[in-house]
Amino acid sequence: MAVSAVRGATVAKENAQQAIWDATEELLQAVIAQNGIQKDEVVAAFFTMTPDLDAAFPAYAARRIGWTDVPLLGAVETPVPGTPARMIRILVEIERPVREKLRPVYLGETLSLRPDLAPQG
Repeated sequence: MAVSAVRGATVAKENAQQAIWDATEELLQAVIAQNGIQKDEVVAAFFTMTPDLDAAFPAYAARRIGWTDVPLLGAVETPVPGTPARMIRILVEIERPVREKLRPVYLGETLSLRPDLAPQG
């Protein structure tokens, strides 16, 4: 088996518990759908958020979608000028028979960090 990892980012509408959980869950669901991730493939997930988000742990959203046996870790991002406000980022590690390139998901304002992922057209 091989481990692969995928990144993603989004912003919460406000610094409130429900807003953080909802934004994180939306991002997790998008990463899962984009990459066909099954719950039993998830090895670990890491969550970071900008210092302006302190009302909740974004990792709780992973528990809400059923990742109850997955190690989760959260951290605060370094405040870098130009970073989108209220940003949540994730790194999800999965295990599959063969290592593969997964597609990152950046939602909303966070596309400024990865303009190469913006929808074409």
